Amino acid sequence: MNFVIAARWYWVGLLGSGALLAIAYFYFQLELGLPPCPLCMFQRACLVGVAFFCLLGLIFKPKKIGSKLLAFGGLVSSATGLAIAGRQVWLQNLPADQVPECGPDLEFMLEAFPLMQTIETVLSGSGECAEIQWQLLGLSMPAWMVLVFSVMVIICLKLLFIKERNYFSGALGR
Repeated sequence: MNFVIAARWYWVGLLGSGALLAIAYFYFQLELGLPPCPLCMFQRACLVGVAFFCLLGLIFKPKKIGSKLLAFGGLVSSATGLAIAGRQVWLQNLPADQVPECGPDLEFMLEAFPLMQTIETVLSGSGECAEIQWQLLGLSMPAWMVLVFSVMVIICLKLLFIKERNYFSGALGR
């Protein structure tokens, strides 16, 4: 694998994550007026993590160990996002009588609770996370994010376990 291929994946990850974040904020939040639930905010944080590792790859053009570390960081961010989106899809498919009650908003929890308690509370989910506010082709936003994060996990695994790790030597390095 050479620089062009690795850089292409980094660009796809960076631009894809940036586009998803922009759509979430400018279209869903501002245009449609759909406030993000706490699980949605955590999914956005995972997208920022993926974008961060892709940006590092483009800036530093790492070799063997560095590229594995970036792929691992992207994998952790993607897998975390996948787990959170999966949890939200699960909440959305619970029978109405089993949906947890709505809790305080994320801003309040961050101010009032210790960080670990806030994270635990958010990840347990609440009634607002179980609401389906938007669908496309019969899939809710979190269901789409399950697909997106699954693709990101596969790409990161490919980059992590591919044999040739000297991405940034070659034609563009001359």
